[in-house]
Amino acid sequence: MTAVAGGRTEQQHAAHPARIQDNVRQTFAIVLAGGRGARLHELTDWRAKPAVPFGGKFRIIDFPLSNCVNSGVRRIAVATQYKSQSLIRHIQRGWSFLDGRIREFIELLPAQQRINSSWYLGTADAVYQNLDVLRQHRPRFVLVLGGDHVYKMDYRELLRDHVASGAEATVACVEVPMADASAFGVMAADDAGRVVAFDEKPAAPRPAPGDPGKALASMGIYLFDADFLYEALRRDAGDAQSSHDFGRDVIPRLLQAGSRVFAHNFVRSCVNMVGDRPYWRDVGTVDAYWRANMDLTHVVPELNLYDQDWPIWTYQEQLPPAKFVFDEDERRGMAVDSLVSGGCVLSGCTVRRSLLFSSVRVNDYSLVEDSVVLPKVEIGHHAVLRRAVIDNYCRIAPGMRIGVDLEADRKRFHVTESGITLVYPEMLGQRSDGNAH
Repeated sequence: MTAVAGGRTEQQHAAHPARIQDNVRQTFAIVLAGGRGARLHELTDWRAKPAVPFGGKFRIIDFPLSNCVNSGVRRIAVATQYKSQSLIRHIQRGWSFLDGRIREFIELLPAQQRINSSWYLGTADAVYQNLDVLRQHRPRFVLVLGGDHVYKMDYRELLRDHVASGAEATVACVEVPMADASAFGVMAADDAGRVVAFDEKPAAPRPAPGDPGKALASMGIYLFDADFLYEALRRDAGDAQSSHDFGRDVIPRLLQAGSRVFAHNFVRSCVNMVGDRPYWRDVGTVDAYWRANMDLTHVVPELNLYDQDWPIWTYQEQLPPAKFVFDEDERRGMAVDSLVSGGCVLSGCTVRRSLLFSSVRVNDYSLVEDSVVLPKVEIGHHAVLRRAVIDNYCRIAPGMRIGVDLEADRKRFHVTESGITLVYPEMLGQRSDGNAH
C-alpha cells in the first residue's frame, strides 16, 4: 500500500469519514430507466418497467433513487425512453424536494438524439448521448444504475471500495444460484477483488470462489472514475460492431485492455440484510413480480420497508385511511397477513396474504387470496381472486372467479407457467387509459 501524508495508508485515508463525504459530493448518478420490460407483458403496455407499481405505494424506480438520496448522492439524472410519461410524472410529483440551490437535483434526460439521429441504442449509449450533461457538472465519479431492480444499498460503501482499491471501474455483484446465473452478466475475480473475466448471460457460468453452487452476477451497477468513463464511452461509440451495452461490450473491452476493474460484493453495502442473505430482486417477469410483492406479506419480510433510518421515498397521494366495514358472520371486512394502502375500502369481504395498492374497493362477500391488486381497482360482490395480479382500473364483475380455474383463465387472461393470472382492463372488455398508468 502507498503511504500518504500523516502516516496513513491509502486505504485508511480513503476510509476517513471526511474523505468519504467529499467523494460522495463529487459523485454524479445516472439512472437508466428507458427499458420496456417486455416479460412483464401487459404491465408495461403503457409504462416503462421502472414505473411499475411495487409494494403497495411505491414505483420500482423509487428504490435506486432512495438509495442515492439516503447515501448522500444527490446529483442524479434519469435517462428515459420507452413510454415514459407516467415515470416522468411520478418523478416530478414525488422527487421535487431536492433543492437545486445547494446542488441537489434530479434531472430528466429523455432520448433527444443529442449526438446522432438514433434513440438510445443500449445502456452505454444512453450515458454517451448525455456526456455533455455529465461534463457540465464536473463529477469525479459517475455512478451508473439500473432503474428496474428492488434493493436497499448504501452506495457510500461501493464508493469506499472503489477509491481504496484504486479502481478505474467497479462492478457491484451479488451471488446467485448457478441455475439462475445464465440470466446475468457473470464475473470472475482474483483474491484482491480484481475482475479477471466477465461473461454476459453465459450458457456455462463460472462458479463463485469457494462456492460451486453459486455465481457472481453483475447487479447492473457500475462506478467509474469520470474521465475514464468518458474515454471508454467514446471508444465504444466509435465501434460499429458494438451493441453499446455496458455488460456486453464496455466491461469486457476494459478487461481486454488491462484496465483496473474491481468487483464489489453486495454483502458489504446491503441495508437491512437478513442473516447472510442480501436482498436484491430483478422483478422482470410476472412470476418474479408477484413473488417479490408476496414476500412483503410475511411476518418478517426480507425487504424492510419500515426502517426509518433508510426510508424508501415516493410520491404520496393525499388519501383517507383504509377502511374495514361490517362485522357479521360471512360478511366481515377483514385483511390478514396483508398490506392495505390508503384509500382502500374493504366492505364485508376477506383478504388474505395479499397486497392492495391505493384506492382499491373490495365489495361484500368477496374473497381475495395471494394476490397483488394495483391502484383504483374495484372488486364486485361474491368475486373470488386467487394468485392473481390485477392491473390499474380493472373492474372485476360480481361473481367473477379468477385463479380458480386456470384453463378457463387462459382463454381470457395471461396465465404464467407457475399459475399466476395477470388481468388487464382490456382483457375484461374495459378501456385502458394509458395516461392513467
